[in-house]
Amino acid sequence: VALKRASWWPESDKVEDLTDHSASLCFPSLVVLAQQVTVRNEVTGYLGKKVVLPCNIALTEPEIKISQVTWGKEVGGRKQNVAVYHPLHGQSYPMEKNSRRIRFLTQSLADATLVIEHLLMTDEGTYTCEFATYPNGNEVGTTNLVVLAKPTSSVKAEEVKASNTEQPVAVCTSANGKPPARITWQSRLSGNWSTTQTNNPNGTITVTSRYNMTPTKEANEQQITCVVEHVTLPQPESFPVRLSILYAPEVAIEGYDDNWYLTRNEATLICTAKGNPTPIDFSWTTSSGSLPKSVEVQGQRLIVKNVDYSVNTTFICQATNRVGQVTTQQVVLVREKPNPTGAATTGGIIGGLIATIVALAVVATGILICRQQQKNRMDHEEDDLEGPPAYKPPPPCQLSEETEPVPNPTGAESIPLKAPYYEPSVADNLFGGVGATTTEEVPRYHELPTLEERETAGEAGPSLEDEYLDQINPIYDALSFAATEEDAALTPMATDKAFVMSRAMYV
Repeated sequence: VALKRASWWPESDKVEDLTDHSASLCFPSLVVLAQQVTVRNEVTGYLGKKVVLPCNIALTEPEIKISQVTWGKEVGGRKQNVAVYHPLHGQSYPMEKNSRRIRFLTQSLADATLVIEHLLMTDEGTYTCEFATYPNGNEVGTTNLVVLAKPTSSVKAEEVKASNTEQPVAVCTSANGKPPARITWQSRLSGNWSTTQTNNPNGTITVTSRYNMTPTKEANEQQITCVVEHVTLPQPESFPVRLSILYAPEVAIEGYDDNWYLTRNEATLICTAKGNPTPIDFSWTTSSGSLPKSVEVQGQRLIVKNVDYSVNTTFICQATNRVGQVTTQQVVLVREKPNPTGAATTGGIIGGLIATIVALAVVATGILICRQQQKNRMDHEEDDLEGPPAYKPPPPCQLSEETEPVPNPTGAESIPLKAPYYEPSVADNLFGGVGATTTEEVPRYHELPTLEERETAGEAGPSLEDEYLDQINPIYDALSFAATEEDAALTPMATDKAFVMSRAMYV
């Protein structure tokens, strides 16, 4: 709007005129704002609790005077006074003269805050806080009071008989709530639910939800859950319930092992039954009507103290509950002698159970051993990574029977440690023959000389045998070193070598 006016206003008056008009329009609104009543648009309270409705007025001009404060409520389209305060006449509560549920928080004309105790659903509505001022007239603020009621929830199972017709099996109720609660169901069964609401005289609402399904005996004792949601609850509430499906007893007779023989003691039949409600009434008869004299009945148990031919009959057990009664029968065959098949059957069953337990124990033990071995192997592998190898080195190779000869050093002479023995005739040929005279080398092998040869050799000098004995096997050359002249003078040797230790070590 200001831009449109600027198109025809004089250029010199644009800012001045706009400022003057703004002051003239805004100043009265500022006065109203300064004297406006301060209230909350909406206040929430809870049924039976206390609620506070704030109402204040701020006076910025000293000439404005407040003469009276009034709280009113719209009832049926008309305004009714709830609370009035006058400085001279005091407080007045026209709607609650004697209950004292309603009162002003303070006796002040500037603070008209109202307190309502023990909230009722009828307290809900629109309230006006009015200040009578002079010279401005009445100043009014409006507050909407909302009363909430926390519901009381419960669930129960409906006892129904097993049938092929769909019907309610559980009921969940959320009573006296405001606003109405929301109910859902959690179930693994095949079913659905329906919900209804009922308005109560006090203004609250009761919500009822029924879970519907086709009741079967298999559904008995199954659990379903009712879930209630409401604005007064911090989180949804869950109410589990187990179904109660009534059905007739299911009866069976146990204890007969096909080994009832004459003179057997304490033969027993047991009548077992399950149903809803649990069967508690049992009766025994026979196909002929009456029970034999040797039979004693103890509730579900039928005891034959001494087997005879009178119990060679058909026993009938009848179980009863509220739904109905059901019978079953057992044919008993009395034998003259024990039946090994029957005993074997019973023993086989027991033996089978024992064998199964033992087998399971063996398997479990094997698994534990394997796991322990695997763990130990893993531990060893970890140790191998940290320390030296733990494997055993292979054994040394076995030397073959044919050993390689020790190579002789270059220039060394091979001399045996022991001279071979020769016959005298052969020795004569060796020493007296041509071979002994034609070569000057020391023979590699020598025979023992005769006495004459010894004498002759003694005159000539050391014999070949003595020289031979002074010789050292070449394999000990590694332990020798060249002898000095002093060593050679002290210890005459056949060789020019000295040794690191006594020569006796080489004997």
